[in-house]
Amino acid sequence: MTSARIDHLTTSGTFSLDGGTWEVDNNVWIVGDDTEAIVIDAAHDAGAILAALGGRTLRAIVCTHAHNDHIDAAPALAAATGAPILLHPDDLPLWKHTHPGRAPDGELTDNQTLTVAGTALTVLHTPGHAPGAVCLYAPELATVFTGDTLFAGGPGATGRSFSDFPTIIDSIRDRLLALPPDTAVRTGHGDGTTIGAEAPHLQEWITRGH
Repeated sequence: MTSARIDHLTTSGTFSLDGGTWEVDNNVWIVGDDTEAIVIDAAHDAGAILAALGGRTLRAIVCTHAHNDHIDAAPALAAATGAPILLHPDDLPLWKHTHPGRAPDGELTDNQTLTVAGTALTVLHTPGHAPGAVCLYAPELATVFTGDTLFAGGPGATGRSFSDFPTIIDSIRDRLLALPPDTAVRTGHGDGTTIGAEAPHLQEWITRGH
């Protein structure tokens, strides 16, 4: 049995793109055990995330994509912990909007495996919401962390720069709906869902998107 657990906190701040700014609440996910962990999406409040880590060794700060609300606290958290920031390179243009003077420390690649507390997480490149968007699938935890690619009720938004609706539909159909139906979907914002709950709605989303 895996010794890893999933901790969750919600942080609040703003999302800015294309000249607009919106108030948002973000889900921050911490996967690990009592000694080590990774953080998925260091949003808004490095201090709150540091407190939630509780002294555990932070192995990596994993970015599901580079919209500012998911990465704004990443450099401060990295500075406090020494953990590397990992991002898919296709999202570097978005990253530079927020952190022009601070590059990520490493790249995420499709089908790469990250391991923490003896638990493997597979990187799934799922572009659409952003070019370098990724999801992290942890089969031992029966969980996929989807960032803003898939929510309870449908795909992430594709109405702004760097996004594309047909692309996100392909990503969800090919990479996410192929996972076991009982897989828990832990999202970048709001409530979770399961793959099985969302799968029947694919055709409806396609129709609605056009």
